[in-house]
Amino acid sequence: MRGQVVVITGASRGIGAAVARKLAGRGATLALVGLEPDELKQVAADCGPGAGWWEADVTDTESLRAAVEAIVARYGRIDVVMANAGIAAPGFSRSMDPNAWERVIEVDLLGVWRTVHTTLPYLLESKGYLLLVSSLAAIVHIPGLASYNVAKAGVEAMGDTLRPELKHLGVRVGVAHMTFVDTDMVRGADEHPVFGRVRTGIPLASKTYPLEFAVDKFVDGITKRSRTVHVPGWIGALKVFRWVIPHVIELGSRFSVPKADAAALADIEARGAEASSRPTGAGGQADSAKTGSAKTDSAKAGR
Repeated sequence: MRGQVVVITGASRGIGAAVARKLAGRGATLALVGLEPDELKQVAADCGPGAGWWEADVTDTESLRAAVEAIVARYGRIDVVMANAGIAAPGFSRSMDPNAWERVIEVDLLGVWRTVHTTLPYLLESKGYLLLVSSLAAIVHIPGLASYNVAKAGVEAMGDTLRPELKHLGVRVGVAHMTFVDTDMVRGADEHPVFGRVRTGIPLASKTYPLEFAVDKFVDGITKRSRTVHVPGWIGALKVFRWVIPHVIELGSRFSVPKADAAALADIEARGAEASSRPTGAGGQADSAKTGSAKTDSAKAGR
C-alpha cells in the first residue's frame, strides 16, 4: 500500500475512520471524505502529515466532484476508492416516515453510485481498485430495515455488474458484506426503543462483532484487491443458501414482528414518525439526514 492514494467516503468515524488509520500504518496516503469536519480533521491527523480531508456530501454530485477534483489536484492520482458512507433508519415500511425511508436510498445506494461516477476516471488511469461497502442486509432481509436492505442489495448488484464491465480496463472491483459491527450506527439502531430488541431474535443477526475484527478484514481485502470481503467469513458460505434465507427469517420473526409492529405504532404516536425513524449514521454520514442543503463549496484543496 505504500505510496497509494486511498479515498474513503464516510471517513470521520466507524469503519471508514478505522480502516483509514490502519492503511496509513501500512504506508498508504489517505484522502478522507465526510460531513463532520472536526472528526475528519482528527482522523487525518491520526493518519499522518500526508493525509487530507474534504467535507462533501455523497447525496450532492457537485459537492462530491469538487472534493474528488481537489484530491487529484493535491495528490495527482487515486489508486483505491472505498465507498463507505451510509446511514440506517429502522422502522416498518407501512408506518415510518417516507422521507427517512428514501433518505437511506439516497445516501446508501445513490451515494455509492455518485462516488463511483466521480472517481472512476481516475481509477481507470491508475488501474486501481474500487471497494463498495454492502452488508449482510443484502442477503438477510431483517424486518424493520427495508430501506437499508434494498440499498445494500443494490450496492451488491452494482459491484457485481461493475466487476466484469471494468476488468478488461484494469480496474478491480470488490464488494464488502459485513454483519453487525460495533460502530455508532449499530449502537444507534440498538438504542431504538422498538427495533433495538428486534434483531436479537433474528437468526444470523444477533451477534455484534468487534470493530478491529472488521477492520482487519477490510484492510486485507483492499491490500489484495479482493473481489469480496466477508465480515465474518461465514457470510460467503451463506450466499449459497440465499433461496432459503427468507423462509428462515419469516419463521424466526413470526412472533417478534407482530409485537414490534404494534410497539412501533405506539412509539410513533408517542414521539412522532420523524423521531421514531430518524436515521443513524455510519462513517461520517450521521448528520447527512439532517442537512437539507448541499454543501457545494465545502470541498477545499489542502485540507
